Amino acid sequence: MGLDHRLSAEHEELRRTVAAFARDVIAPKIGDHYERHEFPYEIVREMGRMGLFGLPFPEEYGGMGGDYLALCLALEEIARVDSSVAITLEAAVSLGAMPLYRFGTEEQKREWLPRLCTGEMLGAFGLTEPDVGSDAGGTRTTAVRDGGDWVINGTKSFITNSGTDITGVVTVTAVTGRKPDGAPLISSILVPSGTPGFTVAPGYSKVGWCASDTHELSFSDVRVPAAHLLGEEGRGYAQFLRILDEGRIAIAALATGLAQGCLDESLDYAAARTAFGRPIGANQAIQFKLADMEMRAHTARLAWRDAAARLMAGEPFKRQAAIAKLYSSESAVTNAREATQIHGGYGFMNEYPVARMWRDSKILEIGEGTSEVQRMLIARDLGLPA
Repeated sequence: MGLDHRLSAEHEELRRTVAAFARDVIAPKIGDHYERHEFPYEIVREMGRMGLFGLPFPEEYGGMGGDYLALCLALEEIARVDSSVAITLEAAVSLGAMPLYRFGTEEQKREWLPRLCTGEMLGAFGLTEPDVGSDAGGTRTTAVRDGGDWVINGTKSFITNSGTDITGVVTVTAVTGRKPDGAPLISSILVPSGTPGFTVAPGYSKVGWCASDTHELSFSDVRVPAAHLLGEEGRGYAQFLRILDEGRIAIAALATGLAQGCLDESLDYAAARTAFGRPIGANQAIQFKLADMEMRAHTARLAWRDAAARLMAGEPFKRQAAIAKLYSSESAVTNAREATQIHGGYGFMNEYPVARMWRDSKILEIGEGTSEVQRMLIARDLGLPA
């Protein structure tokens, strides 16, 4: 399949609209939220009014009737300015709403999706546990049927959008039985916020993404109706693998935005900053850094768009998603480091966006599948032994 990187008129209009919003609304405000570790509710409300949370969902569920490319374009443009806001959108859509859309019953979709699509409510995805990261098959949280309810016990960690004032539901993965060989049967269950026994711990003190919402969650004899099962019982593992495959494309777009934002800031700084009587951008050492930063951002963009195109065409995309996530995240880390170096001492000051980008970049090599996991997935798809 050949890749045409040119955007349609509709996609280009969306990209420009979100870019202007990021520049004019997010950029002037987010620094204060970031330093105070505060969730930017007013920005999120405006994003909801713009329809960003409903971009890839059908209009019948309150969405905008767009596609996955539209979501990723928005993520890239927002991440050029700030990653906390970008990850709030990415997690709300890819992890909060998408499992409901992909696997929910018609009743579940109509109950939850309209509010999730407008940003009135945020959803979260409870997968990771304190002792279970990349080995998601080792899930220890349990859900046991008791009459017409599921009774859930366990702990989830590093869960984005799980403790805001507008968080409404968390999809929790839990062991609901055992296969004949003793392997766990994992299912996904919807747990509304405020359910008795469902406790949200205080927010983490994080290196980056300081204006996003991240908590540990605990479940102590939490009861939810049996009808809150999402998809088929025992199919939760396969479900979240599909969700993570898609989500890697979105994270790749976000990482590309950060990489591009580092270049944007560095180009402006290299033109304005003088040393020894001329702009530092006239120095070949700086020019080569900037050229390499452009190369990484450009290639990362092609990688995630290729993966998105395959997803939307119904073609296999797992390998391309892993490649895009791996390359773009490592490019973001490298571009953030180089941007900080170009800015010199100012790059170490939090008043400059590149300092925030530097702090935000590292998690991209960890979240939604570490770089090591991406290499493992690529190797397996090449036919190498598991």
